[in-house]
Amino acid sequence: MDNVVVTGADGFIGSHLTEALLKEGCNVTALAQYNSFNNWGWLEGISNPRLKVVTGDVRDPNFCRALVEGADTVFHLAALIAIPYSYIAPDSYVDTNVKGTLNICQAAKAAGTPRLLVTSTSEVYGTAQYVPIDEHHPKQPQSPYSATKIGADAIALSFHNAFDLNVSVVRPFNTYGPRQSARAIIPSIITQIASGIREIKVGDLSPTRDFNYVEDTCRGFIAIAKCNDAAGEEINIATQREVSMETTLKTIARLMDADVKWVVDPERLRPSGSEVFRLLGSNEKIKALTGWEPEIPLEEGLKRTINWITSDNNLKNYKPNIYNR
Repeated sequence: MDNVVVTGADGFIGSHLTEALLKEGCNVTALAQYNSFNNWGWLEGISNPRLKVVTGDVRDPNFCRALVEGADTVFHLAALIAIPYSYIAPDSYVDTNVKGTLNICQAAKAAGTPRLLVTSTSEVYGTAQYVPIDEHHPKQPQSPYSATKIGADAIALSFHNAFDLNVSVVRPFNTYGPRQSARAIIPSIITQIASGIREIKVGDLSPTRDFNYVEDTCRGFIAIAKCNDAAGEEINIATQREVSMETTLKTIARLMDADVKWVVDPERLRPSGSEVFRLLGSNEKIKALTGWEPEIPLEEGLKRTINWITSDNNLKNYKPNIYNR
């Protein structure tokens, strides 16, 4: 990988992946969502002569064609990801997640891009029918968000089958770490505790998740990009361990030495048929293809995340009293 493009580079995982690729010695063109403030999101403050930040929108096919020109590898992470907001704004998810992925695939095909990685999500599996969840597990669209990601994955794989595009679908399970927005449970809990709140507002605490520390997720992306046998494949990035939301909350409270209790906020509950109650991913495929294994244990990752979020410069950017959809 010499010249790479990262879409969604201004976001949580995308900014970490951009930094990891720069450390690999790549020339990175990083796409931030176009806005009139010329704000680059989490790319602000990342300075490197091999980094070129551009602003634009994957919903525009003309822009996408210009974006990928000359790249040998494209990491497509741009997406709308918040599940609650997808209940009230599903059209925007179709436009960004499905049509945006189609635009990137069309652009990569036209440019003859040697390598494309399209980012999926463990939410496409829905509540586990068996564990660990491997790549053959049925897809279950339990939210408009997951439905659009299932559609995006299918678009990407169709370009491999129909046009021999060298594309892989990368499917991280629940990534957490510094820079994650408070729409996710881990930063939501940390920011509430750090702000002195003692009644922590939560949703359903019974579901389990397979939490990946963000650095491990990025190593997985890069390992898959380098794997010649990954073309046309769907590949999980998972720790193959699960933890309940309740245990996660208690662990964070212990690490922060906080005496708190939690209250269920009805606004944070998913519709009953939409909640994904169990996610435990298989990582056998990525290990066999690349040798990747998770390196950061959950408690260590939580300590790093707590330290980052609770610093004065970062905590002030969160709004713990407002539910972030």
